[in-house]
Amino acid sequence: MIRIAFILLALVFLFLVLVPFQIIGIAFDSSLQRSVPVLFHRMACKILGVRIREIGERTQDRPALILSNHASWLDISVLGAVAPLVFVSKSEVANWPIFGMLAKLQRTIFIERERRHKTGDAAQSMAERLRGGDAVLLFPEGTSSDGIRTLPFRSALIGAVHHAIGDSSHHDRVTVQPVSLAYVQFGGIQIGRGLRDKVAWYGETELVPHLLGVIAQGAVDVTVTWGEPVAYGMNADRKQIARDAENAVRRMTAAALRGQPPRTQTSPETQTEAFGVPAQA
Repeated sequence: MIRIAFILLALVFLFLVLVPFQIIGIAFDSSLQRSVPVLFHRMACKILGVRIREIGERTQDRPALILSNHASWLDISVLGAVAPLVFVSKSEVANWPIFGMLAKLQRTIFIERERRHKTGDAAQSMAERLRGGDAVLLFPEGTSSDGIRTLPFRSALIGAVHHAIGDSSHHDRVTVQPVSLAYVQFGGIQIGRGLRDKVAWYGETELVPHLLGVIAQGAVDVTVTWGEPVAYGMNADRKQIARDAENAVRRMTAAALRGQPPRTQTSPETQTEAFGVPAQA
């Protein structure tokens, strides 16, 4: 209990110190709105005892759409600690105590998954952020998994790529990059199926007890693997984009869980040419 109380107090203090800077950054549309969340998540990971190993490099191209697997509420802080990102989340999160406020301060894009006709609005919001220079991160599985399996990637919101291209006079392509999250150790013990539910938050598991369990134990090791970025143009098929990213994430996650380097992926030049965009254009 002492550890839990100390960590919660430290997180509250960190939030109170940084939130005024984030509010100023959003109000004046300054770079603070991107840099403050990165600092918050890095410090939060240190406080929680989350150790991140990063493989590969995040693309510096813009606009950039990042597609990731989803295993835990920790995913936000892990990915937020390694890159300035705008997340896409289900609309219910906006009303959650504490987490809803944090998501709004992160400039999260909220989507109403139960209302299909709202998909276009969410895609347009993503496109606006992409054109504005933000890297937008989407969890295309649509829900969290056990962290071992990679669920099928849904392609509907990837249509934001087309919106970003078609509505912009400055860009004729969008870079899509897959990224894999693999939780490999918990409390210094290799995570197998027996310990998977200690880190992965999925199914009917309640959030607060799971959160307190992670805080009480600490020492979570996670591997973040960046895949090959691919520039997609107007002829890109959103379903093919989803399949390519899903296969890449599945390979990278499996390799990280085995402690092996990721397998060589299909050449990005080959993929971009296949979708009608010259590789060196």
